[in-house]
Amino acid sequence: MKIAIPVDEKTLESNVCPSFGRTPNFLIYDTETKESVFIDNSAAASTGGAGIKAAQTIVDNKANALLTPRCGQNAADVIKAADIKMFKTTFASVKDNIAAFIDGKLPLLDEIHAGFHGRAGN
Repeated sequence: MKIAIPVDEKTLESNVCPSFGRTPNFLIYDTETKESVFIDNSAAASTGGAGIKAAQTIVDNKANALLTPRCGQNAADVIKAADIKMFKTTFASVKDNIAAFIDGKLPLLDEIHAGFHGRAGN
């Protein structure tokens, strides 16, 4: 299974980025092969629609699940339409969240916010 995580840095030692749409990078992690691929988030510099563009990046990279602390409504709609499950990160570190996900200990992300439309940096 491929999982996507917004990360601050291109390393498994990184922390999860609190902003999905404006994260600098995404980690695509394969739970079966343990392969890690880091992708630049081109949406981070967008003046608008960053969440939707970031969500499309997750879809294009064929992720089966998204681990994130929060997600806006427009991005969530794109993720849900692609049948990608969203889970709420509960730890700061990427490694700890991956381990919790594999152990079935991360809750589903069911609190979707309205988005930060036009308010970059959130």
